[in-house]
Parts: sequence; structure tokens; C-alpha cells
Amino acid sequence: MPILTKEQFEKLANFDNNPCISIFLPTQRIGKDVLEEKDRIQLKSQWKKVSEKLRDMGVEKEKIEKIGAPLQKLLDDRDFWRHQSDGLAIFLSDGFMEKFTVPVNFEAFTYIADHFYLKPLVPMFSGETRFYLLSLQLDHVKLFEGNLYSIGEVDVKDLVPARLEDRVGYDYEEKSLQYRSQNPATGDTIMHGQGAAERDKKNEFLRFFRAVDKGLHEVLKDEKVPLVVACQDYLFPIYQEANTYKKLFNEPVPGNPSDYENMLALHAAALNVLEPHFNKEKEEKMVQFREMNPGRTSTKVTEIIPAIFEGKVDTLFLENREDIWGNYNENMASVDIQDEQNSANMSLMNLAAVKVMEQGGKVYLIENEFMPEKDSKMNAVFRY
Repeated sequence: MPILTKEQFEKLANFDNNPCISIFLPTQRIGKDVLEEKDRIQLKSQWKKVSEKLRDMGVEKEKIEKIGAPLQKLLDDRDFWRHQSDGLAIFLSDGFMEKFTVPVNFEAFTYIADHFYLKPLVPMFSGETRFYLLSLQLDHVKLFEGNLYSIGEVDVKDLVPARLEDRVGYDYEEKSLQYRSQNPATGDTIMHGQGAAERDKKNEFLRFFRAVDKGLHEVLKDEKVPLVVACQDYLFPIYQEANTYKKLFNEPVPGNPSDYENMLALHAAALNVLEPHFNKEKEEKMVQFREMNPGRTSTKVTEIIPAIFEGKVDTLFLENREDIWGNYNENMASVDIQDEQNSANMSLMNLAAVKVMEQGGKVYLIENEFMPEKDSKMNAVFRY
């Protein structure tokens, strides 16, 4: 699963064409729904609705078919539908398609405008949510780079030993067996110097982990993001001793990495471990909203959006699974809020989120009960 990068996000944000079509779908990782291809059927249904809307907007049949051609190829790719995460985001225009499989459970949603709808993807770039995940086994070592939405493998095969024997030699098992003998009379196994054997085993692990750490230094030397390790519990203290990376996370992903069914399951387990770390900045910003002078915060959309275009907004809180429809006249700095979506308006939440991101601010999607001010779908902290 490729990483959704900031550069890709900016490419989508700056894409200018008409129409631009954004499709979000919840998907299933495993189970009966996967076997019955319900995700594929759902996309086919959503595209039928989009096609009808495009026809109602006056788009010619030939153009609709041209826009939808890459989507038809995706619908026919049975292997793609067997390897899904929790959500699928698709962006379509004439001669253009991008798709992202992400561990976020979207609600089914389509959006047609002269720009793409990026609000559900915005929070992954607000604050530092990147991390590295080291899958560490004695016979298998892999490094992944991830964030809240994506994970991908980093090629380190030329930098780190793949298994213990590559570092300490093939006599490892023989040395372990030297501490065992058998009583010829009873056939019972007798342990000789068991404490020494355990010490020797730990030293072998330590040598291996130091070699892994040395190789990872080539990738991590300039990084300042967490490195979380997935390994069996008894190995983690030994890796901590070998580690030289300053941002090693102090809690491992529990269990043997081979126990996880695939990379997506390992990614979800890593996010569960890292959740308090990633939530810390958001919680600090929410406290800041509540404690600041009222002149430095706002809950009024008609104030917030003009302030965003002036570069004043530092942090934006948007209610998750909700939207605000209308239009913004930048020349007049006026906001027209409307009751529902139609072909002549836009998502003011999407507009606000993308603009704040463009200016280097923070954007958080928050469930209603956790919004700083629950009576408004949009809260903001101003820079000045």
C-alpha cells in the first residue's frame, strides 16, 4: 500500500478541471463481504449515481465514458478488491485518476465540482503523524514507513541483516545445543550451564540487534519521528539496549509480527500503540482554544473563512461526518451559507481545510461531542 504523500495531496488540491469527481467508500479487509465483492459492487453503484448527476449537469455521454474508463478497469481488477483496508478514496477527471486505499472508515460519499474534496484526508498532514515501524524477528527483519492513513515498506535489505544467522553465524544453534546432554540410562535431557547458555543467547541477540540498528542509521539518521518496534516482548529490552535512535518509542507493538495476518493489520496495531503520542498535540490545541482570549478564537463560519484567506488561522477544528454548504466571495470577503448541497455551491469545510493546510496550519476532524464548542461545526484558533 503506497504512502499518501504531502506532494500527492498538494497535487490533488491544486488540480483544476471541470468536472472533478471525488468518491469515498467504506471497504472490508476480510470476510464474506470480500468474497462476495460487495465493495466492488458498491463502487459500481456509486459511479452509476455520479454518471446520472453528470448527465443532469449537461456533461456529454462521450466525456462521461472517457472519465469513467479508468474506473471500469479498476472494477474489473478482481485482485485489487481482495486487498482492501477500511476505506477507498478515488479522484477522477478527464484523463486523470488517483486512488488511495487507507485504514480509515469513510462514509459513502461523492462530490462533483471544479476541485477535489479532500477534507477526509486532511488530518493526516496536520501535526506530525509519520512514524517508522520495525518488524523484528530473529529470522526476518523489515522496516515500514507509515502515517495515520498509509504504510509502505522501506527497502533495507542491503543495510541490515535479514536474520540472526547472517550476523552471528550458522553455529548459533550448535552452540545452544552444547549446553545439553542426555543421560544414557534414563534418556532424560541434562542441562549444563543453563545460565551461561541464556547469557550467551542474549549476547547473540544483542550483536544481531546492533547490526540492525547500525543499518537503520542510514535511513533514520536525519529523522525526528517515532520508531515503534513490533517484536516478541522478551526481545524488546534487548533491542532497547542495542538502539541508538533517539526517537525509539518506549512501548512495542505486542506479539510476534508473524501473528498479524498482513501489513495492514500490523499498521493498525502500531497506530493503537502510538495513539496517545499522536493525540497529544491535538489535545493541547483544544485546551488552547478554551483558555485563549475570545478575540483569538471563533466559532462563526462567516468570520473564520475570511480570516483563513487573510492567513490568520493557526488551528481549525471541523466536525467529523458533517459539512457546511455555500459559497465564498474572496473579493468581497463574504460567506453565503446554504442549507444543502447543490450544483452551484461547494463544501465550505473542504475549502477551509485545504486553505489552512496550504498555509501550514493544523486541521483536525473531531466528533461532535469532543468539539471545543459543540454548537458550531467549525472552530478556529487565530494566530493573532
